[in-house]
Amino acid sequence: MTLLVPVCAAGLLLDPRVLGGAPIWAKPLKFSISFALYAPTLAWMVSLVRADRAHRVASAAATVVAVASTIEMIAIVGQVLRGRASHFDVATPFDAAVWAVMGASIAVLWVANLVIAIVLLRERSLTPSVAWGVRLGLLVSLLGMAVAFLMTGPSGAQIAAAQAGDGMPTVGAHAVGVPDGGPGLALLGWSTTGGDLRIGHFVGLHGLQVVPLVALGLLLLVGRVPAVRSELVRVRLVLIAAAAWTGLTLLLTWQALRAQPLLAPDAWTLLAAGGLVVGTALAVGTVLARAPRPMTREAVPA
Repeated sequence: MTLLVPVCAAGLLLDPRVLGGAPIWAKPLKFSISFALYAPTLAWMVSLVRADRAHRVASAAATVVAVASTIEMIAIVGQVLRGRASHFDVATPFDAAVWAVMGASIAVLWVANLVIAIVLLRERSLTPSVAWGVRLGLLVSLLGMAVAFLMTGPSGAQIAAAQAGDGMPTVGAHAVGVPDGGPGLALLGWSTTGGDLRIGHFVGLHGLQVVPLVALGLLLLVGRVPAVRSELVRVRLVLIAAAAWTGLTLLLTWQALRAQPLLAPDAWTLLAAGGLVVGTALAVGTVLARAPRPMTREAVPA
C-alpha cells in the first residue's frame, strides 16, 4: 500500500480522466493511504498478544486481512485502468463479478478484524488503560467498517429507474438524497449538496488509531499531570474517548442518512453535536475532579 501511494499520486497528476465527478485515481489514492495507516496499526496490535495460541489466531486473522486488502486494491486499481467504477458497478457481467469479489473481501476483512478484537479482549498482559484503548479502538473501527454496508443497497432512484425499464447498471451509492459524483469537498470528495455515508465510515474506521493514541498519550502524561497517575482514571478517560468517538461516528452517519451535507447541519444535528461535546466534557471533568491527589510531604505519616 505504501508503494501504491506514489503510483496513485502520479496517476492523479498525469491522468486527466474523470469518473463519477472525481479524478479517476483519487479513489485508489485515498484507499492506499488509508490501508497504509491501518496495516501497521493492526500489526502493532497483534504484536501485543502474548499467549502462543492466541497469537497464532491473531496472526492468522491479520494475514487474512492483508490478503483481503490486497484483493480489494487489485480490483480498485484494475477498474481504474479499465476506466470503470470499482464500487457499485454491475453494468456488465465482468463489472458485477469484480464488485462481488470486492464485497466478499470486505466482509472477510470485517470478520478477521472481529477475531483480532476478540483475542485482544481476552489478553491480560497489557496495562489496563492501553488494553482498553486497543480493544475499544478495534471495536469502534468495526462500527466504522459496518457503515459501509449501508452503501451497498440500491437507492430509491436506482429502484425507480429499474421499474421504469431503464435497468440498474449501478447498485448502491455513498451519497444520500443526491446522485453520486456531485459537488464535493476538495480532496475528500464528500458531498456538499446531500448526505454522504463515507464520512461516518471514515471517522469510525480511524478510531483504530485515535482511541489507542489517547491511551498512549495519557501514559506519556503520567509524570507531568498528577490527575492521570491513577490507572483507574486513565481507563475511565479511555472509555470516555471511545464513547465520544462512537457517538461522533453515529452522529455523522445519522446526518448523512437524512440527506444532510456535512457543512450544512440542521438544528437537530447541531443539538446532538452540542450534547455530545458537553456530555464528553462533563464526563472528563468529573473523572479528573474525582482523581486521587498525590500526598504532599507534610501529609505523609511519620
